[in-house]
Amino acid sequence: MSFVSSEEKTLAFVAAQLGASPKGPPRSREMRRPLVTVSRETGAGGNTFGEALCGWLEENQPKGRGPWVLVDRELVDKILEDDALPDRLASWSPEDHLAGVSFVIEELLGLHRATWKPMQETTETILRLGEMGNVVLVGRGANVILGHLPQAFHVRLVASLESRVENVAAARELSKKAARAWVEAEDKARRRFIRRYFQVDVADPLLYNLVVNVDRVPIEEAARVVGEAVLARAERGG
Repeated sequence: MSFVSSEEKTLAFVAAQLGASPKGPPRSREMRRPLVTVSRETGAGGNTFGEALCGWLEENQPKGRGPWVLVDRELVDKILEDDALPDRLASWSPEDHLAGVSFVIEELLGLHRATWKPMQETTETILRLGEMGNVVLVGRGANVILGHLPQAFHVRLVASLESRVENVAAARELSKKAARAWVEAEDKARRRFIRRYFQVDVADPLLYNLVVNVDRVPIEEAARVVGEAVLARAERGG
């Protein structure tokens, strides 16, 4: 049996959605599929949580709701690098359905600057992926970008510095000293990124539906808790 990577699965999912819905997403709010954004402190296990959540949702959602996929920073970059996908994403959404995309981007990114074009493209891609639904988007300010969508559920993962340093040291085969320096630098970079482009504090709990301390709530349990909340909201219609 051949192995399909998460990257291949996600890109295949996006391509399938584009092919299945040539006229764009459904207009009815009730028909829109849920999505989850994940913000995380460095080393708190954002991708591990996202994969666990996708698996839990696929297993426990009503039949016929389709697969879930994880989209992280690297996969957003892959989509943008593809020669065809960005244009197909743009044509997938009719003008009247996502007429607010430009307004949202202007509101989020402020002044029109040529040097911000890559971020504008990233923001638009995340907006359109969010409209597809059944995606777990990790990082890139997705919780802010998709904050206006009623079907979006926003999660923030936090943990002690000590445990995050241990996680990074193990994952990257670093000394504790090097891992700590990397975690602190990455945390600062993420805060700067969100502050620069979206003028918010990434640690503000009011940006999220749920903040999870993964030191106290294991990843698998957190995936179940969030998954139950996502499905309950979907049944209520957002």
